[in-house]
Amino acid sequence: MGKPLQQRAVGLGEVPPARSRHAGKRSAVTLSEELVVTGTATGDVVAHDRTTLDERWRAETETEMTSVVAAEPFVDGVAVGERSSDGTIRFYDGKTGELRWQYATATDLGAPQRSSRFFLPFVAAIETDGDRLYVAARRYERDGESRSFTSVVYALDETGDIVWTHDTDASPIGLDVEGHRLAVAYNRCPGTHQHGVVVLDPETGAVRYQWDPGTDGQRRVGDVSLVEDGVVVASHGDYCGYRLRDGGAEQWCVDLGTPAVVDDETVYAYPNHVHATANGAVFVTGNTYSTAGRETTSLHPREHTALGYAPDGECVWTASVGGFASELGVEGDRVAVPGAQHFRTRDAEVHGLRVFGTGTGPGATLETEGIVTAVALDAESFVAVEEPVVYHDEGERRGAYRLLLGAGHR
Repeated sequence: MGKPLQQRAVGLGEVPPARSRHAGKRSAVTLSEELVVTGTATGDVVAHDRTTLDERWRAETETEMTSVVAAEPFVDGVAVGERSSDGTIRFYDGKTGELRWQYATATDLGAPQRSSRFFLPFVAAIETDGDRLYVAARRYERDGESRSFTSVVYALDETGDIVWTHDTDASPIGLDVEGHRLAVAYNRCPGTHQHGVVVLDPETGAVRYQWDPGTDGQRRVGDVSLVEDGVVVASHGDYCGYRLRDGGAEQWCVDLGTPAVVDDETVYAYPNHVHATANGAVFVTGNTYSTAGRETTSLHPREHTALGYAPDGECVWTASVGGFASELGVEGDRVAVPGAQHFRTRDAEVHGLRVFGTGTGPGATLETEGIVTAVALDAESFVAVEEPVVYHDEGERRGAYRLLLGAGHR
C-alpha cells in the first residue's frame, strides 16, 4: 500500500502500556514552523526541534491524573488541553516554553464526579483561525444507567481572555473552523440539546444553523469537516456519511458502517472521522458492535476502513486502516490515520500509520511495533506518537513511548 514512510524517533519517557481495550486519549502532538510539540500521558509538554529532534524546552506538571490530549499552534506559541481534574487549557511561548496563560475549564464544567479518568474534565478539541483559539471541553457524569454531560465551546484571544462561550448539556467531540463558520460535532446528546452539528459564527458565537441525523438514542455525530459551501458529517446516529449545504440541507447521504448480517449476527461500525476538501471526502470507521449488545465475535465488512468519496457522493476507493483511529492528521488533500489496537483480533501486524489522498486513496505507510495514537501532518513532514501495548492474551510488550518524525508522505 504505497511506499514506506521514512522516520526518526526520540523517546518520551515511560508510561504504563496500553492494553487490549481502548482507554481513551492520553497523548497529543502538533507541528509548528520550527518545532514538534508533544503533550504526554504524564501531563508534560515537550518541544523538539523539527529538524534535529533535539529538545528545545519542556514544561512539567506535578498534578496527578493529568494527560495532554489536544495541541494546536496559535500565534507565536502552542495551546494544549488536558484531561485532568481541572481540564486546563494552557498556552506556551513557542521559543522559550514559558507558560503565558492558562484557564481551568472545570471553572465552568464543574468538578469531576469521580476521580477515575473518564469522569475528569476533558478538552475534546482545539482549532484556530489565526486570530482566535476555539476549544471544546466536556465533563461526564453517570448515575446508574443515566448519563449526562456538561460542555462549553470557548473562543479565546491570544491573551487567554474569553471572547464568548457556547454551553450545552451534550458531548462535543470535534471542531472545524473556516472563514465565517465554526462547526461543532456533538457525539452524545442525552439531555435537552438534540443537535449533532451546530455551526456557529466564530466572531460572535451566535448559532448560524443546526443539523441532526434525526435518529433515536443518544448517539449523534462522530466528526465534521467544513467545505466551501457546506459541511461533511460522519453520523453516529445512522452510521452514514452526509454532505450538507450551508443551512443544513442534505446534498447526499452514503452508507458507511450501516448494519450488516455477519454469521447470523447483525453488526455495525461507527464512522468516527471525516476530512473533506473541494476534491472529495475521506471517512474512517471504527470498531464493530452488535445490535444485540456491544460484544460480538463478528467483524463488520467496513470496520476500520478509510473510504474516499468524490464531491458528488460517489465512492472512489476504500482501504483498511488496520486498527482503531483516535484522530486524523490532515494537510490539504492528505489524511494521516494512526492505527491503534484492534481489540478483538489483537493483530500487532496492523499497527502503524497510513496516509491517504482524498481523491487518490492509499499512499505511504509506516509500520510500528506499538500502537500509533496521535498524529499531525504538514506539507513537509509527519509526526506521530507511538505508545507501548500489551495484549491480555499474549503478555508481550510491544513498542515504546516515543515521538516519530519523518517525511515521504507525498
